[in-house]
Amino acid sequence: MTGLTLALSKGRIFEETLPLLRAAGIEVLEDPETSRKLILPTNHDGVRIVMVRASDVPTYVQYGGADLGVAGRDVLHEQALAQGGSHGLYQPLDLKIARCRVSVATRADFDYAAAVKQGSRIRVATKYTEIARQHFADKGVHVDLIKLYGSMELAPLTGLAEAIVDLVSTGGTLRANKLVEVEQIMDISSRLVVNQAALKLKRDLLRPLIDAFASAIQP
Repeated sequence: MTGLTLALSKGRIFEETLPLLRAAGIEVLEDPETSRKLILPTNHDGVRIVMVRASDVPTYVQYGGADLGVAGRDVLHEQALAQGGSHGLYQPLDLKIARCRVSVATRADFDYAAAVKQGSRIRVATKYTEIARQHFADKGVHVDLIKLYGSMELAPLTGLAEAIVDLVSTGGTLRANKLVEVEQIMDISSRLVVNQAALKLKRDLLRPLIDAFASAIQP
């Protein structure tokens, strides 16, 4: 089809992408929090928004379900590691939105420094299994990974794991559950990702949008 399809996820990324879209003269006409539609119209007949899970944005863009999308560095790095280091996506811009970090957290009374001495073993709960595996391998620490999809903070509190690897923004959720951030793995922001074929076939449509985003990025 002609026109552009942009993949976004609900929540913070969607909200913080809206000013960038407005800078390009694009208004989303329905609220994904109240609309049942998964494809949202805009004020441009040639631009539509598809709402997908955050972890699915790179997949939709990679395989042409969307021409471009906005995805967190955490998702992109996790999937690139899982695919051997690359996912074939063009990443023209760090949009500097939805900033946070991937960190290791434990119970406040846990001796993390002693637990990660070289050659030791630790149980870690996370949805970022590839990032966690690489991080602890680089430290020479053996890791037993437990994949969870939510409520990560419960794992150390119930004895399921000694540590978690998760996104941290303000740290409020950790504090509320008497957990502490013991190590930062990487800073996260959201990136614009573009399908390689669309970059060639729809260059005249994509370039103005990319340029408008670039001009609107906050330092």
